Amino acid sequence: MRRAIFALICLCLPLTAAAQEVPQSQTQIQLSFAPLVKEAAPAVVNIYARRVVQSRSPFAEDPFFRNFFGDLQRRPRVQNSLGSGVILSQDGIVVSNYHVVGQATDIRVVLNDRREFDAKVLLADEQTDLAILQLQDAADDMPFLTLRDSESVEVGELVLAIGNPFGVGQTVSSGIVSGLARTGTATGNGRGYFIQTDAPINPGNSGGALIDVAGRLIGVNTSILTRSGGSNGIGFAIPSAMVRQFVMQARAGETRFQRPWAGMTGQPVDADISDSLGLSLPGGVVVVQMHEASPFAASGLEVGDVILSVDDAPVNTPPEMIYRMSVRGIGEEATVSYFRDGSEQTTTVVMMPPPDTPPAERTTLDDRSVLPGLSLARVNPAVSAELGLGPQAAGVVVLDPGPFGARAGLQAGDILLAIDGFEITSPGEVNRALRRAAPRIQIDAQRGNRRLLLRFRV
Repeated sequence: MRRAIFALICLCLPLTAAAQEVPQSQTQIQLSFAPLVKEAAPAVVNIYARRVVQSRSPFAEDPFFRNFFGDLQRRPRVQNSLGSGVILSQDGIVVSNYHVVGQATDIRVVLNDRREFDAKVLLADEQTDLAILQLQDAADDMPFLTLRDSESVEVGELVLAIGNPFGVGQTVSSGIVSGLARTGTATGNGRGYFIQTDAPINPGNSGGALIDVAGRLIGVNTSILTRSGGSNGIGFAIPSAMVRQFVMQARAGETRFQRPWAGMTGQPVDADISDSLGLSLPGGVVVVQMHEASPFAASGLEVGDVILSVDDAPVNTPPEMIYRMSVRGIGEEATVSYFRDGSEQTTTVVMMPPPDTPPAERTTLDDRSVLPGLSLARVNPAVSAELGLGPQAAGVVVLDPGPFGARAGLQAGDILLAIDGFEITSPGEVNRALRRAAPRIQIDAQRGNRRLLLRFRV
């Protein structure tokens, strides 16, 4: 069976104001990208990151194995990664991928002119696979690229990629924009909405820039689709509109990316759904579930409505809708077009963070508990968004099972329903219920759409 292996990549380019047009003569065809590359290349950097990985045996906490084999704890391992980045401002703001610098303990940025700077992460998000860095002691003459609005990018445009594939040194490749609004096709950490390009990109290019022929940044490359580990001409870049939102939040002092909350779940509209709803063409996202506090509910939308566009941009998948909301930003209003009862309607929806109400009551059981280290919280919209739970989730959820909870079969995201027949309604009830049930404990839990029954002895 063939398997698609996905590698990580990078792209980058410079700045100018050249008009975009099809070459009209042989002389124009022979024009070189060299002046563009010469201007853009200094803003593309190599990033060297070190992270300490704590690895241990799954039997490290078991007294039986410790008695026979001694201490099973492994020593920390140091992982090194090589990627690319793009300087976005004169004061040393750099964008790269989360998988290049996420959880790194030491980050070194090397410019094209061989200057080196330490860097710290200002804002990083694993789901989007973006990270914003600040160069330490940066000079006031940093080369940088400007952002182009990625909403104006069209399929067929010429693009350049600059990065450090396989660590061979700064490399430039050219291609076109092959597709827009790609969702669910890239791998790695990134999830959402991508620009597709055929510009050759390879491992080591991750975090680099994809630019247009005017030298403006249109995307940050995050992954490629490949069977061999090298470029097959299918690469994916995170649009510059999302990069802009990250930079704005990093400069505002945010340490965690604030993503607007939809408070609902939906599914793409296929031909069958389209016919049943009376739509002329398949498209949009039909609302399947909705939280009572959802901003869409507050604007009049209901289950069964089909969301057609956000800010006049068509949305055909839930990730695409979340992308449109994210680039709009917290505190703003988005214009939403939807279909109901045979007609198209329009409303405005406030972009808001998930409310942290009722209080989450986050609790971690101490060493005197039956399951020490078990971390719990009451489910509310903020907790649901953090763990990827549905809008209708309720109860007490496991944030971290801890070493003993993991051995008992618990996982992060499990919702505790009852312990030994006692219904769980708040995190504070868990410790008392466990003590009452010991030494033989039975836990009823929900994991996704499955019900679990865990029995163990302490």
